[in-house]
Amino acid sequence: MLNVAGEPPGDSWGIFAFLCAALCNLPTVPALNGTEELGAGQSIQKTYDLTRYLEHQLRTLAGTYLNYLGPPFNEPDFNPPRLARAERLPSATVDLDLWRGLTDNARLAANYRAYSRLLKYLRGLDSQVGTVELRHRLGHFCSSLQGLVLSIAGVMSSLGYPLPAGPAGPPPSSGTPAAPNDFLKKMDDFWLLKELQTWLWRSAKDFNRLKKKVPPAVVTLRIEARGF
Repeated sequence: MLNVAGEPPGDSWGIFAFLCAALCNLPTVPALNGTEELGAGQSIQKTYDLTRYLEHQLRTLAGTYLNYLGPPFNEPDFNPPRLARAERLPSATVDLDLWRGLTDNARLAANYRAYSRLLKYLRGLDSQVGTVELRHRLGHFCSSLQGLVLSIAGVMSSLGYPLPAGPAGPPPSSGTPAAPNDFLKKMDDFWLLKELQTWLWRSAKDFNRLKKKVPPAVVTLRIEARGF
């Protein structure tokens, strides 16, 4: 008589007994761990999505803030030269070929430092604007940008890169002279928004390329020899 699988009953039990004995006598097998690959891929995707969200959020915020500053800052063709005062901001105007020639670690560290520093300037704006709605929007954007800083730190950790020692340069409240007049103060705010826009545009491209370099998540089998 054959069983459902079409094999003699005695042979089936013999195969089952053999497998049980083999599993019981297996040495401890180091688990193949796909956690790092999976964690890195998820972290990079999350950071990319957050960067794109911040790009969208900044377009609305910048329009509202430039209207708050008034003319000529809210005029579409306003394109002033970069003043010496703006040099204290982390610049994203590095040549693209040079930027792409950096290692992943170097680009991630530059992004981490830049957003940490830009966030401090933005929080300074939050305490200065005169309208409740604009303060609310700035506060929401600052929270999202803080999330991006933490997310970049997570990507670096998942890839085994150390975090930078700290933001490049002194904090905005230390050694940064106040603008001598209202126009230059508005110019500072204008360049802050412009640099943020450029950083986010470039970061989105960085993380899009990076997620293509990380191998897809691997489902691994973990076997523990504990017997039956």
